[in-house]
Amino acid sequence: MAAGAYRPPQVDSQATAEQLGVSREWIVSRTGVESRCVAGPTDSVVTMAVHAAQDALSTAGVSADVVGAVLVATSTNPQLCPAIAPQVAAALGLQVAAFDINIACSGFCYTLHVARSLIVAGSCDMVLVIGADRMLDMVNPSDRATAPVFADGAGAVLVTATDGTPGVGPVVWGSAGDRATALEMRPTLFEANNSSLRAELKMDGLAVTRWACSTVPAVVREILSVTGIGWDDVAMFIPHQANWKLIQKIAKALHLPENVAVADDVRRTGNTSSASVPLALHRLLTTGPSRSGQWAVLVGFGSGLAYAGQAVRLP
Repeated sequence: MAAGAYRPPQVDSQATAEQLGVSREWIVSRTGVESRCVAGPTDSVVTMAVHAAQDALSTAGVSADVVGAVLVATSTNPQLCPAIAPQVAAALGLQVAAFDINIACSGFCYTLHVARSLIVAGSCDMVLVIGADRMLDMVNPSDRATAPVFADGAGAVLVTATDGTPGVGPVVWGSAGDRATALEMRPTLFEANNSSLRAELKMDGLAVTRWACSTVPAVVREILSVTGIGWDDVAMFIPHQANWKLIQKIAKALHLPENVAVADDVRRTGNTSSASVPLALHRLLTTGPSRSGQWAVLVGFGSGLAYAGQAVRLP
């Protein structure tokens, strides 16, 4: 597995604070987000995904023509069709199987399991898995629940077949669709087309936090169990980068040992939804000491409500 990333320019939370009429300290104390990545006019979801994919291929030292499928996790395709993935594949010079998965913040981990399944089934030997979102297209800049945390970016991993121990463990996944309204787009796109209203991301932050704190720790423990590993085998814990305060609560509930690095990319990048897990993985792989051969525990959670996670062996 090789990782790649594309981060648009960072914007300090001071700018967001001024826009919301609050202090920078107000934002940081509640979310831990000190800056966010903000896409420019040329940073489309497709373009960001292509940049991240090219970075992953470069890291792996292979050309795009070895890729058998391109999978993109995204919830911010500005068009219901065509999908993002075929456009990314074309930009890479490929005409392979390509499709999107839209399950928002848990999308990357869902998509990673689909890639694993394709390889196990013998459908292909190498799969590009990309998480890419322009979340700020969906956010009301005056909404204090969403504007301080959401951001834009793309992360990618190249998953390859191996002759030895599998590098991606079994998935643990599920949903709580009875709580769908806790994090959703309102009004619907079709309702917005017939009115002057703009479709925006609406979040009940308290409801999402309570659900995550009661659900995610148990999911993580099950990931360890089905993979057959313990915390002594784990070098990194990489949850969805919702906000730093929530991540700290989850990490505390898990009683993580000191040897486990907890991803905190959200503090500098913001919450990039489908892109947050691969971006956080990329950050730890490129800034910390080598932990090759050890395990990282990934877990995505959010809109749906839904969750998915697995352990991956670090390159």
